[in-house]
Amino acid sequence: MPHNNPDRDIQRKLAVTPDWLLVGFLESQLIASCMIGYDGHRGWINYLAVAPAHQRKGYAHQIMTHAESLLKAAGCPKLNLQIRSNNQQVIAFYQKLGYTADPVTSLGKRLIPDNEPPPKN
Repeated sequence: MPHNNPDRDIQRKLAVTPDWLLVGFLESQLIASCMIGYDGHRGWINYLAVAPAHQRKGYAHQIMTHAESLLKAAGCPKLNLQIRSNNQQVIAFYQKLGYTADPVTSLGKRLIPDNEPPPKN
């Protein structure tokens, strides 16, 4: 069972900073996506994904390079991302890009249930 509701998260993102929802197309097929956030202190990467048939071809690396350049241009000093600790394949991918584990504990609190619709503008 997913921990998040991506459809609702996409709607929320489109209401805030739609240009930081990156999508990658090959011909007319959607093959990759990434959601970028920045709060003035830290940048965040969420939902980086590449369709299984297109993985290991450099698309995720291209998206991360673009995401990092957008954040640098916005003056973002540090980029964070969270990966489930048992997802070793994805951890290895980010380590190849130069990311390291920070000595922190990530805590969370759900403010809006996943089944609640996003707010209207």
